[in-house]
Amino acid sequence: MVQLGLVVAQYDKHGAVIEEMEHGAYEAAADNDAEIVASIDVPGSYDTPLAADRLARRSDIDAVAVLGAIISGDTDHDQVIGNAAAQGLTDVSLDRDTPVTLGIIGPGMSQDEAEARTDKGASAVRSAIELATELEQ
Repeated sequence: MVQLGLVVAQYDKHGAVIEEMEHGAYEAAADNDAEIVASIDVPGSYDTPLAADRLARRSDIDAVAVLGAIISGDTDHDQVIGNAAAQGLTDVSLDRDTPVTLGIIGPGMSQDEAEARTDKGASAVRSAIELATELEQ
């Protein structure tokens, strides 16, 4: 059984996008004979790399899935946050030799687009399971 860590960025200014993504992540783990053994909530997507690193260090975690939503604002700040989070998570994966999957939706999307992409929580977990299984062989 694959054991996963889950990082959930709680920033969602207009609704239940994160809640739905997290629910989908837990369902995907159960449906694919995996278990989420630890979960860390962080304020926003920018904060996810440190939490992912803490989970990736644990010997009981095979892979980490990261969830978040970056909604467009009036400036390009969403692009900065998205780029920083993606690069930070890539660094964690390579530094820890542990799969870290990117289930952060956005940047550059509206609230409606975010609501249409809540399935990315489940997708990030399935990808983490696949990577952990493949790399274990």
